[in-house]
Amino acid sequence: MIETWREIVVESAAFYIGWGGLLIGVVFGFLVYTTNFCTMGSISDIISFGSYNRFRAWLLACAVAIIGVAFIEGHGVADTAESMYQTPNLAWLANVVGGLLFGFGMVFAGGCISRNLVRAGGGDLRSVVVLIITGIFAFITIGGILGPLRVALFDPMTVDLTQIGMETQRIGEFVGLQTGVDVETARLWTVFIIAGILLIYCFADRNFLASPRDLIAGLGIGLCIVAGWFLTGLAADEFADIPVQLISLSYVRPTGDTLDYLMRFTALGAPGFGIATTAGALLGGFLGAASSGRLGLTSFADAQDSVRNMFGAALMGIGGVLALGCTVGQALTGFSTLAIGSAITFGAILVGGMIGVKTMERIA
Repeated sequence: MIETWREIVVESAAFYIGWGGLLIGVVFGFLVYTTNFCTMGSISDIISFGSYNRFRAWLLACAVAIIGVAFIEGHGVADTAESMYQTPNLAWLANVVGGLLFGFGMVFAGGCISRNLVRAGGGDLRSVVVLIITGIFAFITIGGILGPLRVALFDPMTVDLTQIGMETQRIGEFVGLQTGVDVETARLWTVFIIAGILLIYCFADRNFLASPRDLIAGLGIGLCIVAGWFLTGLAADEFADIPVQLISLSYVRPTGDTLDYLMRFTALGAPGFGIATTAGALLGGFLGAASSGRLGLTSFADAQDSVRNMFGAALMGIGGVLALGCTVGQALTGFSTLAIGSAITFGAILVGGMIGVKTMERIA
């Protein structure tokens, strides 16, 4: 059955990637808006109110995504070893610095990229500005005036994992090499152990179990990540004229790509997965706001509010590129593959977010 689906999708890859990505993005955006899923907000809840519900929703999404990726890999739909997260070149310093910058920046920008996408869809003009600046700074960091500096500072610190016998960044592969256990067995056990710990941590809390909103957020968003891997896995064809990148949801570079696409639509053809899911998240945010009666235009409170948001947006654009992703692109999509670099970025985003919240409290 999988091969039949693959033949159908590959035959019209642009159609399925475009419309399938749009649908996944809509579901994701609607869930984020209606459940108030917010990684920055989860950190703020812990520090300000001692509430871990939204943080547990984030971890539940991670666990669902990890299990889902293991399932589709086991059934031959996709091999995430071929994704950008599993390159044997571990840019650990870029992961750390990028994660810290992104985590700190998202606090000043009022939320991460995904949160700003759905708020923009609901009519928040502040988020529109945040998205534009994030996209611009992402491109500046990729190949613009900050590109040479990025290469000079971080490329020399990249570790070649093939030197220690690793082919990918999988945590399970590293464990297997260190313990002498068969790599495939170690990978499987790593999935069970990490996902199991996350699930136990989430479901052991009565307050979390009593919150349908957070349960739906964790389960639904985790499944959106799996759906992205499933779709791009089916569409992947190395012999295609324009190969489909094996990826799932991510929003830093795709935000910049979307701006570029809007300006050069006639020269670029059909939108890729990243652009389709970005548009979908905007539409999902619109539908979420409309269905809850919160659709309406809002803007900056004053000049200080404007500067704060734009500063945070610039940091997210730079940090997201350095770390190869954001709270969704690395801490969910990347971490679902159990990549070492994604785990490092995940931790750095948490630390950066905590520092950002504490900083905001002092200057408020």
